[in-house]
Amino acid sequence: MVAWICSFSCGARNFFSTWKPLHKSMASVEALGEEASDHRLRARSYIKRPREEYHDHLVSDYFSDNPLYPPNIFRRRFRMQMPLFLIHIVDELGKWSGYFTTRVDALGQQGLTPLQKCTAAIRQLANGSAADHLDESLKIGETTSMEAMKYFVEGVIAVFGERYLRRPTKEDAERLLKIGERRGFPGMFGSIDCMHWQWERCPTAWKGQFTRGDQKVPTIILEAVASHDLWIWHAFFGVAGSSNDINVLQQSHLFMEELKGQAPRVQYMVNGNQYNTGYYLADGIYPEWAVFVKSISMPISDKDKLYAQEQEGKRKDIKRAFGVLRRRWSVLKKPARLYDRGQLEKVVLACIVLHNMIVEDEKKVEDIEENLDLNEAPSTVTVQEPEFSPEDYVPFERVLQNEQVYLNEERAVVELGKSEDRSGKLTSDVWYLDTSVSNHMTGNRGVFSELDQSITGTVKFGDGSVVDIVGRGTIIFAAQDG
Repeated sequence: MVAWICSFSCGARNFFSTWKPLHKSMASVEALGEEASDHRLRARSYIKRPREEYHDHLVSDYFSDNPLYPPNIFRRRFRMQMPLFLIHIVDELGKWSGYFTTRVDALGQQGLTPLQKCTAAIRQLANGSAADHLDESLKIGETTSMEAMKYFVEGVIAVFGERYLRRPTKEDAERLLKIGERRGFPGMFGSIDCMHWQWERCPTAWKGQFTRGDQKVPTIILEAVASHDLWIWHAFFGVAGSSNDINVLQQSHLFMEELKGQAPRVQYMVNGNQYNTGYYLADGIYPEWAVFVKSISMPISDKDKLYAQEQEGKRKDIKRAFGVLRRRWSVLKKPARLYDRGQLEKVVLACIVLHNMIVEDEKKVEDIEENLDLNEAPSTVTVQEPEFSPEDYVPFERVLQNEQVYLNEERAVVELGKSEDRSGKLTSDVWYLDTSVSNHMTGNRGVFSELDQSITGTVKFGDGSVVDIVGRGTIIFAAQDG
C-alpha cells in the first residue's frame, strides 16, 4: 500500500512538473495572439499638433505681403519662385483633387491646409529628407507627410505632364533645329544619355538583376534627351541597373512617334545635301544609326579633332541637365527609400515636370527672342506638320517598315573590285564595315580614289602589334541597296 502511494506521488510530481512549462508556453502564445488581434481595438496614440497655428507661421514666413524670408531664400528652399509654387501649382492641385483642400473632420477640427501638404511634399523632393523631418516645423506626421508626397507627384504628372512631358511639336522642332544650326550642328534635336538612381530598398532576390559592376549597388536607369536650355524632352525610367544604354534604348519609346508618322517632318541642308531625319548627339556605345551622331574615338587630322571637340562639348547638354536635375531635387541624388518601382517612376517624372516648369518660368527674354543678324545666312531648316495626328490609326505594318528602314539598317558589304597589291598581283578585296569603330584600314593602296599621305601615325592592335599609318583617303563603293 505504501509502495503504491509512493509510486503515484512520483508520477503525479513528474506530470505536474511537465505540465507547468507547457502551460506557460501556451499562455505566452495566447498573449501574443491577443496582442496581434486586438491592437486595433486599443486607443491610438494621438499627438495634438497645433496645425492652424503653424499654418499661420508658414504664411507669415513665406506667403504674406511682407514675408519674413526674402525671395532668394524662398527660391533656395522651394527650388522655384513663389508665384509659380503658390498660384500655378498649389491652386491647380486643389482643382485636381479634394485632397489638396482644407477639410474638416467629424469633430469639426480643421485638417492640414494645401500649403502645408504641398510644402511637405516639395521639401521631401528638394532635400531628400525623411518623411517626419518636417514634423517640428509644419506639424505633419510621418504617414501623412509620405501620403502628401505621393499625392503630390501623382497630381503634378496628371495636371502638368501633358505640357511639360511633351515631345517636340512643330514649333518646338523648328526652334530646336535653328538653335542646333547656330551651334554648328544642323538637324540636331539635343543629346541623349542615361542616369542611374540607387535603389536602397531593392528586394534581395532582385539585387543581382539591378546591380552593375561599375555601380556596385542596385540602381534603376533613366534615359533622357535634353536640349541646350536644359529642357528635358524625353524620359524613360524603370530599366534594371544591370543593363547598358543599348538595352535601355531597345525598350524605350523614344522613336515611337517617328515610326508611326506622328512626329514633325524636318528638312535641312548640310554642305549642299538635303536631309530629312533629325538626330541626337550620343556617346560611343549607341548604335550606328542615322539618328545618332557620335564623336570620333581616335581623331587624327585637325578637322577630325575639331569635330570631336565640338561634338563632345555639345553632347554635355544632357550631362548638365542631369546635374541640375539631381542638384535641384536631392531625392534623386540620395538612395531611393521606396519599395514600389511604379511610385519611384512617378517621383522621377514629377521631378522632371517641375524641372521643366522652372526652366520655362526662369527663361530669360534673350533666350526666347531670336537675335536677327542681317549678315547671317538664312536658315535652311523647314518643319512640316506630322503625316498622322495622334488620333489617327496607324497600321502596324507601317511601323515595322519604318523601323526596318530607319533603325535596323544592315551593315553594308563593300565590293572594292580587283586591284594590285605590293607585289603586283591582282587581288579582290571585300570589306565589311564594322559599326563599332570609326576608322577602317587596309593595306591595299590601290582602292583609294583620293589619298592624303601627309597624315601619319601608328595604330596598336589587341595583340600588341603596331602598324604605321601612311595616309588617309576616300574610297568609292556600292552598297547592297545600290
